[in-house]
Amino acid sequence: MNDAPSKVTAAILAIGDELLSGRTRDANTHFLASWLTERGVALCEARIVGDDQADIVAALNALRARYDYVFTSGGIGPTHDDITVEAIAAALDVPVIEHPKAIALIRSWYRSRGEEVTPARARMARTPEGAVLIDNPVSGAPGVRVGNVFVMAGVPRIFQGMLAAIDGEIERGVKIHSRAATAVGLPESKIAEQLREIQSAIKDVAIGSYPIDGDEKGVTIVARSESPATADAAITAVCAAMRALGVEPDMKDRY
Repeated sequence: MNDAPSKVTAAILAIGDELLSGRTRDANTHFLASWLTERGVALCEARIVGDDQADIVAALNALRARYDYVFTSGGIGPTHDDITVEAIAAALDVPVIEHPKAIALIRSWYRSRGEEVTPARARMARTPEGAVLIDNPVSGAPGVRVGNVFVMAGVPRIFQGMLAAIDGEIERGVKIHSRAATAVGLPESKIAEQLREIQSAIKDVAIGSYPIDGDEKGVTIVARSESPATADAAITAVCAAMRALGVEPDMKDRY
């Protein structure tokens, strides 16, 4: 019986006109990619869509059918342009309801601070029917999970808090081991042929080349494999090639 972990896949759907206009930087995709990598989950696709229900529905249905997990960020706040809940419900063909536990959490959160639960704040208790709540340790209003879809806030600090809350729900997959070497002053083009030969000679490893500052300052080479020994072997060969070209590499365990 093979008890080795299988490949687990994920995607992120970042929602918001502000992301597409450049007003707000999408920090959540970067954080999620690292968070998932540590758990052996491959983030295979990232999409950004604006505040348009049809676009959100189409993107979500495509992603949730293809990957084990889909994470959405943004559009679950108290204002009129926060339409993610409606779009998720439409994609899943379920109604939107006021979740009794969610409204209780929101009331408790604001009343503990001596503040009123306004109709706008109460909107954050609306969820697709059948959703399970995701704890929000930062600002009270919960995210939700429906099937393989995690619906989370766009504010990075809240998004990260919600990820911590669902850590136990994420199936661990095959961990990818990365090794990196940087050669300052070595243009990528000078080591390209050697990299091709190393990639051909060593199986089950992916070798990536990343020029520094447009190739002006050098290059970082990364070897990734399910086997740490294979990643080590590949980066050792890369370092040997760098030395043969007259540059002493700076090695890092991870990229």
